[in-house]
Amino acid sequence: MLIPPLKIGPYTLDSPFVLAPMAGVTDAPFRRICRRFGAGMTTSEMTTADTSLWQTPKSRFRLDLDLDATPVAVQIAGSDPDQLASAAVACVQRGAQIIDINMGCPAKKVCKKLAGSALLQDEKLVASILQSVVEAVTVPVTLKIRTGWDPDHRNAVNIARIAEDSGIQSLAVHGRTRACRYKGEAEFETIARVKDAIHIPVIANGDITTPEKSLEVMRLTNCDGLMIGRGAQGRPWIFRELGRLLNTHQEQPQLDKKELRDIMLDHLRELHRFYGELTGVRVARKHLTWYCNSLANADEFRHQVVRADSASEQISLTKQYFDREDGGISLAA
Repeated sequence: MLIPPLKIGPYTLDSPFVLAPMAGVTDAPFRRICRRFGAGMTTSEMTTADTSLWQTPKSRFRLDLDLDATPVAVQIAGSDPDQLASAAVACVQRGAQIIDINMGCPAKKVCKKLAGSALLQDEKLVASILQSVVEAVTVPVTLKIRTGWDPDHRNAVNIARIAEDSGIQSLAVHGRTRACRYKGEAEFETIARVKDAIHIPVIANGDITTPEKSLEVMRLTNCDGLMIGRGAQGRPWIFRELGRLLNTHQEQPQLDKKELRDIMLDHLRELHRFYGELTGVRVARKHLTWYCNSLANADEFRHQVVRADSASEQISLTKQYFDREDGGISLAA
């Protein structure tokens, strides 16, 4: 399948398949793994535009930028144009090469502050925010949205035109309204209408969990790229699988048990190093649960490893699982 290169401002991505920023999931260790498997771009977890809160442990972890990557992308969220502009400038000073504005998060604690997808209710405020941020920085500014506030108020096409007029360099669209959260099927027809309405790159997001589904989404939306979120949880190698769509003539290895073991162990060690043992063990539990979805006969292992309370125990249990000689380990279909 031939897909034109995805360009965002001066940057041409190595792959049109990018990792969605997900709070509590796409931290620096996970982003590094996804880039290793071919993600064309990774973006920091959503960070508040209130820079007075940047000294909290959570914000410090989220603002650990991928300075070894190009482009370095940071996502910010808020509702005040001046505050967002100031945050964008601060991020650029820290090394950000792309600023992404979140208008897609459906979480109640974000929306009650009129941030995230709640902003879609106020198109004038959207325009003010986008113009303020674009004028404040010299790097490309991108935007992530949903299709609207609720099924009766789908205004993604209007927002997309506002974004293009404001100087936004690319637009990612999650194919659900805020009210739909993650329920029901994604509205790929709405993303297709957005793509038809504007000239900047459009990246489709939502329910892209397999290479086969990605082909369908590309066909239905005619989009310029795909943003993978939940499909990468516990499956960072999905980007390598998607890459096969672009390089069908190249021989690429299939995932085997040894490689999965090494991925999991590397990820665990990185989490323990990045957060420190106490927090790293806690954060690792959800990633281990997701990895177990790729393993058959993993119920006992999952039960034990998510209750481990030390880094050494998590690593030891993982090694023991893969060192079994009774033939009970196999990759899930």
